[in-house]
Amino acid sequence: MAKVLGIGGVFFKAQDPKAVRDWYARVLGFDIQDWGGVIWPHPEIGHGNWSVFEATSDYFAPSTAPFMVNYIVDDLKEVLAKARAAGAEPVGDPIDGEYGRFGWLMDPAGVKLELWEPPAAPPGT
Repeated sequence: MAKVLGIGGVFFKAQDPKAVRDWYARVLGFDIQDWGGVIWPHPEIGHGNWSVFEATSDYFAPSTAPFMVNYIVDDLKEVLAKARAAGAEPVGDPIDGEYGRFGWLMDPAGVKLELWEPPAAPPGT
């Protein structure tokens, strides 16, 4: 159907990611994993992901915003085609990997959006 199904993740930069992770764990009870973030199951597909990046990370480029939002989509190819038809140019080329398919757009506010189509079966199954 080529649409967003929910938020797949929130990512942001910090000068001291460890201190930020520790605060979220202590104050809000986040179960920070060894890789530096949290995963919450999504009721239908995929999962929600929270992660703090180093302030110097260029993963959000070409955005200058210190955050990025990941959206779960049902059909990455079609969502990107729909976005292109509406005048939004994808950022870079989509990638396929163990954790699904990923593509990126910039919104009108200059925020990079990550689009994620989860794999049919979770990794390792």
